[in-house]
Amino acid sequence: MIDVAREAGVALRTVSRVVNRDSTVGAELAERVNAAIAALDYRPDERARQLRLGTTGTLGAAVRQLSHVNPVLRAVERAARAADLMVLAASTDDDEQLERQVVESMCRRRFDGIILEPIGTDHGYLVPELAAGLSLVAVDRPVLGLDVDCVISDNEAGIRTAYAHLAAHGHERVVYVGDDERIYTAQQRATAFRDCVAGRGAPAEGTAYTGPIDPARIRAAVQAALDGPTPATAIITGNATISVEVLRCLGPDSAKVAIVGFDDSELATLLRPDLTVIAQDDAAIGGTAIDLLRARIADPSRPIHRVTVPVKLIPRGSGETAPS
Repeated sequence: MIDVAREAGVALRTVSRVVNRDSTVGAELAERVNAAIAALDYRPDERARQLRLGTTGTLGAAVRQLSHVNPVLRAVERAARAADLMVLAASTDDDEQLERQVVESMCRRRFDGIILEPIGTDHGYLVPELAAGLSLVAVDRPVLGLDVDCVISDNEAGIRTAYAHLAAHGHERVVYVGDDERIYTAQQRATAFRDCVAGRGAPAEGTAYTGPIDPARIRAAVQAALDGPTPATAIITGNATISVEVLRCLGPDSAKVAIVGFDDSELATLLRPDLTVIAQDDAAIGGTAIDLLRARIADPSRPIHRVTVPVKLIPRGSGETAPS
């Protein structure tokens, strides 16, 4: 750094301010310093800066899956990059023990904060970490039993919108095929669906099929919905994976049954018919999560914030089919 200061003809402190992106440094002065840095191929000692500032500039993201496109994680990365932060992500594979290992490993590495897509119901292991100053934001679902900042979609409103949309197209026999209700979001969506059925005075029995995402279970649910004495004319699905499985089960009959899927995906416009969806605002979820985490890092004592992000209906054809 001394050599850079000599090359640029400035004080050592000025070089430090430019390296640390101090916005009060004049443009001409910053240009001279950056030219000297390039000429000398100077590389700041990031570890020394971290020790001096007590921060790493790195955030952790512990999410359920990395094996497929994760739009929320992608939005988190974009928002973090805009704030000059790096995100290192790890998959928990829907395994509670692995989640704990991942989060505790991130804590040992002194990440500035962690974004967590929590699974399970027992997060007692977080209590000592939070007491020690861990900055944490949950996405997609809250950390049950703990006061932690979180960002979630408006699951209930999404299901109500889907149900009302199908009812407006003349459907009276609507069924729901969803995920395991031990998952917070799955439970919210299934409960909202049952409330919709009850609100119309329709019989609730045989209208909600929930459980693990297993092709055989989903196939059985679809068959049960279509083969009964009053076959379903419309289906609401609990997530994008289930939507694909339901359409696969229906095969050539998919054009005869109206479908609205919760969650948009890149496949939605490749399916036939194009899939009508309740779309989550992934960019808003990711950006809000980063904003909350940065605010929590800056002020650990600030009040807990729980943000619910609106969803929207995107009609594409599959949800606009009238009962046959």
